Amino acid sequence: MQSADLVAATELMASRSHEKLKTKWAQFGALISVFFFWGFVAASNDILVPVFQESFSLSPAASQFVSLAFYVAYTIGSVLYVCISKMLGVDILNRIGYKNGICLGLLISAIGTSMFYLAALSGTLNLMLSGLFVVGLGFSLQQIAANPLAIVLGDLKTSSQRLTLAGGVNNLGTTIGPLLVSLAIFGRGTGARGHIAIDSVKMPYLVLTFAFIAVAIFLKFSSLPNHIAPSIHSVDRQSLDLDKKSAFSYPQLIGGMLAIFFYVGVEVATASNLPQYLRQNLGILTQDVAPYISLYWASLMIGRWTGAVGIFETGANLKKLLKFLAPYLAFGIFLGVNAIAGHNIAQFLVYVFVIIVMVLADILSKGNPAKILLYFSICAICALVIGMNTGGIVSAYALISVGLFCSTLWPCIFTVALSGLGRHINQGSSLLIMMIMGGGIVSTLQGAVATQIGIQSSYIVGVGCFVYLAAYAVFVAKVLRAQGLDLDHLETISDH
Repeated sequence: MQSADLVAATELMASRSHEKLKTKWAQFGALISVFFFWGFVAASNDILVPVFQESFSLSPAASQFVSLAFYVAYTIGSVLYVCISKMLGVDILNRIGYKNGICLGLLISAIGTSMFYLAALSGTLNLMLSGLFVVGLGFSLQQIAANPLAIVLGDLKTSSQRLTLAGGVNNLGTTIGPLLVSLAIFGRGTGARGHIAIDSVKMPYLVLTFAFIAVAIFLKFSSLPNHIAPSIHSVDRQSLDLDKKSAFSYPQLIGGMLAIFFYVGVEVATASNLPQYLRQNLGILTQDVAPYISLYWASLMIGRWTGAVGIFETGANLKKLLKFLAPYLAFGIFLGVNAIAGHNIAQFLVYVFVIIVMVLADILSKGNPAKILLYFSICAICALVIGMNTGGIVSAYALISVGLFCSTLWPCIFTVALSGLGRHINQGSSLLIMMIMGGGIVSTLQGAVATQIGIQSSYIVGVGCFVYLAAYAVFVAKVLRAQGLDLDHLETISDH
């Protein structure tokens, strides 16, 4: 932005300094459709593991190539985004537009899912894994564009809540995706099943291909903005630093990259090591582990529904009431699903008291993303310490509750890490998406630690992750304040 443009933008911002922007629901509603697909496909990948393992006679370790092919694509996609932008001399999304970027990402993912049809016909494992990789590449571009858009479609003070609500829609995808894909592949039979034919994946992924294309067309003709103005957070000209050459010049982003790495890492590692802990320390049989794992992921939905309440324009008293009602509505859905599945839900009722702790921490934060990150990280540390030093069901619930305190950290980190980046927000977003690789690295690290000191003690790895996240929360609040950005009082993140 040239100096004249800066003056004009600053004057416009000054004229609107007391205006509170409302969430643009029509645009936001269109945007969150892609969040649903991310959850739908990512969770459905777990259904592919046994299919690949049996059809291609893979070892348990080799069958995990499903996850590796998918998640490594996020990192490679983000690296490609940065490199291509450098080669072109202009940010890709600034050239093609945010909406166009999401549509392009959906079409790339459609190419990936269509590869499943060809791979199933030829029975080629590498082609299927390549298809998953291409799907992940498309998701990477979608995430780079969609997360900043979710932030700017309304008031900055509710930006993290918008991302939290989008995360709740993502959770809807993770809930129904595996059910629908499993039904499409295996049918309704619950008894003994014969050999799983690899061509059983053809139709569900062909349908998904057309779904990606349909959503891309829908978004192309939606009111979703194709371009957003550089972020101007304050009318104080001394805080408007446009001399920075790249996103790497912002300490909030550098720290945020590590924060995303550790957040995704601890979220995935806690869940992936939980079945082994339940079997070894509580004697729970493998076939009985499912409801406990279900509660962990349901905890993410519980926390996200709670955090999203702040986005709705209601009175203060009603908002406080909703803070307590929303999580228990989500918990009720968990209980209902497990009751239908025939599980004993009475054992989970005590979890209502754990939820209260999360709700109180959310209320105390007053919607400030840095405070949410700090308070929830402290709660998670306490939960892990309790889980490591107690036994029985108390330790199990303590470890499961980490899901509650992970629930809203992604939007909080994204919001504070991108605050003040201005014209570098797209590059910053791509760098944050790149760090999703922490999910594979941290979980692998905890597995290695578990072989040395035992599964229960291995959760010290998670404690270390949350210690960093708490420290980052304190650090980033000071950094943003020094830049003239106060997350308690900012009115908007961009000039619309």
